[in-house]
Amino acid sequence: MKIARFSRMGFILAAAGSAVGLGNIWKFPYIAGEYGGGAFVLIYLFTVLIIGFSIMIAEMLIGYLGRKDGVTCFEDLAPTHKHLWKLGGFQGLAGLFIMIFYSVVIGWIFNYIVTSIFYLPSSVKEAEITFNTMLHSGVWTQLFYHTLAFIWITYVLTKGIKGGIEKMNMILMPTLMIILLGMFAYATTLDSFSRAVEFMFSPDWSKIDSNAFVTAVGHAFFTLSLGMGAIMTYSASMAKNSNLVKNAFWIVFLDTSIAIVAGLMLFTFLYQYGSGPAKGPGLVFISLPAAFFEMGIIGNIFAILFFIALAFAGLTSSVSLVEPMVQYFIDRYSWSRLKASMSMGLFFYLIGIIALLSNIDGFKETLTWGDKNFFDWVDHFTATFMLPLGGLVMAVFVGFVIEKQRVEAILKPQLGFAFEAWYFSLRYITPVAMFIVILSLMGIL
Repeated sequence: MKIARFSRMGFILAAAGSAVGLGNIWKFPYIAGEYGGGAFVLIYLFTVLIIGFSIMIAEMLIGYLGRKDGVTCFEDLAPTHKHLWKLGGFQGLAGLFIMIFYSVVIGWIFNYIVTSIFYLPSSVKEAEITFNTMLHSGVWTQLFYHTLAFIWITYVLTKGIKGGIEKMNMILMPTLMIILLGMFAYATTLDSFSRAVEFMFSPDWSKIDSNAFVTAVGHAFFTLSLGMGAIMTYSASMAKNSNLVKNAFWIVFLDTSIAIVAGLMLFTFLYQYGSGPAKGPGLVFISLPAAFFEMGIIGNIFAILFFIALAFAGLTSSVSLVEPMVQYFIDRYSWSRLKASMSMGLFFYLIGIIALLSNIDGFKETLTWGDKNFFDWVDHFTATFMLPLGGLVMAVFVGFVIEKQRVEAILKPQLGFAFEAWYFSLRYITPVAMFIVILSLMGIL
C-alpha cells in the first residue's frame, strides 16, 4: 500500500511535534528542579547530543530505508533471521501503552484550561487540594476530558499523514512556539529571570548522583520520542533524498530549545510569584497555578495560554504514539485507516479508564499492587524497560545487522568526517549505555 509523503517542513514539524510533548514542558522542569538545575541540565544536554541524537539518526534511517510500518521495516532490512528481527518493530507497542496514561494527563490539562478561565488557587496549599480533589474524587470530570482527548486523537489519525497528522502539526506546533516565546519574553522582564538563568545554568554538583545520569538518559528518550517507533514510522513517509542528519538536528534542536525555554519561564514565574523549582510532578498543576494567581488578571490569561500550549504539546505527541501501530495494521493486515485508528484509539481509551480509576478513592486499593497503582505501573514499565530496550535494539540493528555499506551510502555524505565517530558510538557506546540504564531503572544496579 502506498504511503502518503510528508513535505520537508511537514516532516520536521510532525517529528518535532512527536518529540515536543509533556516531557518538555511538564516533566523536564521539575526533574531539573529536583536535581539542582544547572548540573542536571548539562548532563541532559550531553546525553541528548551523544546518545539521543545518535539513536535519532538510526531510527530515522530504519524508517527511511524500510518505507513501511516498523515491523515490516525490521523484517525487510534484516539480511538473516528476519522472523526474529521483525519483533524489534513491535516497539510501537511502547507508544500505545504510554497513551494509556498520557491521554488521562491530557484530560487533566483540558480541565485546567477551562477552570483557569474562572478560577485560580490563591496558595500552593489550595492548589494542592484542588488537584488532589480532581485526581482522587473527580471521576466524571476526568472521564469527560479523557473522552475528549480520545476523540481528538483518533479523529486526526483517521485523516492520515497529509490530511491529519501533518495538517495538525503545521497549525499546533507554530502556535505552541508562539505562546511559549510570548510568555518567555514577558518572563525576561521580571527581576527573577536572572535567578532562573543562574539556577538553570550554574551547576550544583552536590545534588548529582548516579540516578541523575540514569534519569537524564531515560528522559532524553522520553522527550525525543525515541524507542517507541514514532520517528521510524514518520521517517517511512519522508520525501526521497531527504537529509536525515539535518532533519534529526532540527528535531533535537527544537525539542531541547523548547524544554530550556519552558524551564526558564516556569522557574522565573515560580521565583517571582511562588516558591521554588523543586516541587516534583506537581510543579505545573500545583505550584504554577498558585504563582499565576499572584499575577492578577494577567495570571488568568497566562494560565489559559500555558495550559493550551501544554495541551498542544500533548496532542502532537499523542498522535505519534499511536500511529506506529495504526500503520502496522494497515500494512500487515490491509485494515482501512478508519478501522485501525478506531481500534488503537479504543485500546488506549478503555484501558486508560482503568488507569484513571486507579487514582480514584474506592478503586485505587483494588488497582494497586506493591508500591504503585495501575497508572504508575504503566508509566514505570514503559519508561524503565520498553523505551530503553527500543533504543538498544535500534542501535544493535543499525550498528551490527544492516550492512555497513548500506548505512554508509546514506549517511556518510551527510555526516562527512563524523560518520566513523557516529558509527563507533552507535555500535559500542550507545548499547552499553542503554544496557546500564535498563538495569539501573529496573533496580538491578
